[in-house]
Amino acid sequence: MQNMDTRQELCKYARKIVDNGLVVGPGGNISARAGDKMYLSPSGFALEDIEPEQWVEVDIPTGEITDNGFRPSSEVLMHLYGYRQKPDMGAMVHTHPSHCIAFTLIEENLPMMFPDQAALVGRTAFIPYLIPTTDLLADAVAAKVNEASSILLGNHGLVTTGRNLREAYYRTQVVEESAKIYLSAKAAGTPVPLTDQEVADIAALESEDYRIQLLQKMK
Repeated sequence: MQNMDTRQELCKYARKIVDNGLVVGPGGNISARAGDKMYLSPSGFALEDIEPEQWVEVDIPTGEITDNGFRPSSEVLMHLYGYRQKPDMGAMVHTHPSHCIAFTLIEENLPMMFPDQAALVGRTAFIPYLIPTTDLLADAVAAKVNEASSILLGNHGLVTTGRNLREAYYRTQVVEESAKIYLSAKAAGTPVPLTDQEVADIAALESEDYRIQLLQKMK
């Protein structure tokens, strides 16, 4: 079985996603790159039920399914186009976090509100609602992956990317927490985001630079 380490890592983070309530039922899809191949969740499976051998191997340059006969996630084009557009991307995580979806119903631009958001995620892009599983959505996401490591999909969910699954998964957690904080603050009053200078000061911290480098290296 090719790239068993990648397949096992996908199982690990698939279960983390479910355990943290970032998807419900068979929703969401995740992938990781290994050379010219991506390994993607199979269609119709709840993420927590996927076994290592069931992740679908897809050739990135050609889009050909090259291994086990399972049908890939219906969002295969979104992942495929993303890897083609951003060669240093090692993973893509697409989830349906409840606070992120609620945020997209009332807002588009997620403010920068706390240090982890500024350091680990940065700017979050936004795409208005497009029909899931279509070329339109895949093209829209591919157009944003070099602008931002997190993309809110209107009335739909969230896409995060990273150099590895750990980084993409942490970004999912942080963006969902950011949306939750914003909605709570908005209900109580007027949210006060960080200023551009405060965000720049956080980015310049040596401790944050070390933490980001560690995050990119570790699994």
